[in-house]
Amino acid sequence: MRVVDLRQKEVINICTCKTLGCPIDVEFNPKTGHLTGLVLPGPVKFCGFFCHGEDFVIPWDRICQIGNDIILVEIPEKEKKQP
Repeated sequence: MRVVDLRQKEVINICTCKTLGCPIDVEFNPKTGHLTGLVLPGPVKFCGFFCHGEDFVIPWDRICQIGNDIILVEIPEKEKKQP
């Protein structure tokens, strides 16, 4: 699977059943070459024009399953941090 394939999938949190958006990038460890997380855009803000807040990263170990159309992640609401 290529990174561009991940960008076309919707990320859904199985703890809250809410959609988090589509990945815009990935993080990886340059020494090992392993993926460490998915980067998602922050929440939309209204500031004259629509713009996004800070991006946030979902750690790779929180990904439960990657399907044809969606990526399921497990992030309990109490762990979710606002940027």
